[in-house]
Amino acid sequence: MAGLSVTRRQAVAYRLGANRLIERLPAGAYVSGARFGLQDSAPRDALLGLHARVADCEPEAWAAPGLIQTYSPRAAVFVLPEADFGIFTVGRLPLDPDVRSRLDATADRICRDLAGGEAKGGADGLREACATGRIALRWTTSALYFREVERPRIDPGHARRELCRRHLTGFGPTTPAAFAWWAGMAAADARQVWDEVEPELVEVDLDGRRAWILAADEPALRDPDPIEAVADPGSARFLVTSDLRLLGQDRTALFVGPGQRRLSDLHDTFHPGGLLVGGEIVGAWGRRGGRVLLRVPGPLAPETRAAVEAEALSMPIPAVTGVDRATMTLDVSAA
Repeated sequence: MAGLSVTRRQAVAYRLGANRLIERLPAGAYVSGARFGLQDSAPRDALLGLHARVADCEPEAWAAPGLIQTYSPRAAVFVLPEADFGIFTVGRLPLDPDVRSRLDATADRICRDLAGGEAKGGADGLREACATGRIALRWTTSALYFREVERPRIDPGHARRELCRRHLTGFGPTTPAAFAWWAGMAAADARQVWDEVEPELVEVDLDGRRAWILAADEPALRDPDPIEAVADPGSARFLVTSDLRLLGQDRTALFVGPGQRRLSDLHDTFHPGGLLVGGEIVGAWGRRGGRVLLRVPGPLAPETRAAVEAEALSMPIPAVTGVDRATMTLDVSAA
């Protein structure tokens, strides 16, 4: 029986706080901002993810010292802390030794062809081989480069357990199934890793469903301050598509897992992101060069509009930063 019951709003507020989407980190704290990995599936999504987390974010923040890129479990480029490279690569290797041997053989072939250099484009098996931790990427949005790096000196078991802890802290309350999806692991592998960290977990009731969180993170989940902070109408964040999962996009609308549940009828191909105000998605947005295109269901309160405009104009995209406010388009649908 779960000893703690939490609502969806509490869970969302906790995740937003853990991911620094309520109170920004100090300027330059890019490594801390990328602690849970930032997906760069759309051009410079990881940069805009950093912008939402770190004050005074610079256009080249995605390539700041201490950050590195690799493929995520779902074949998108990830920006993450270089010190955690082994956790996000070796930590998600399959437990089957035969499968690991095949991945190593693929990495051997790719590294042999690289001959110590950097190649542009791709290679057969590159995505899968990145899990060995022997290959890093550099995606400029116009081209992909890859290179050999030293294999992370980390015990695989420790890496797997730390990856699970990272998921629980950043995306809890969560479940073994959500962890398996996020880590790109087979369900049986993820369950085994989960069982290894189970003594560190606390079960909670999340709107009638069983979920878990690290015991060390329970006070932050119970604390009402994050809920109050995220409800500030003067605080606005433009969330990229991958960050929308923090609000629960699986079939239950509670967990960070598979699925792309629409959080608003305003979303479409040209407005894939979400405008977060008061802990809820109140609009959809997209970017076209120097224009931020925002759709909201009706007029914004003056305080909220001022916060939204300030956020848009501070985006660290060269074509956006410092442009005239008229280039930001508010496409207001009928109320």
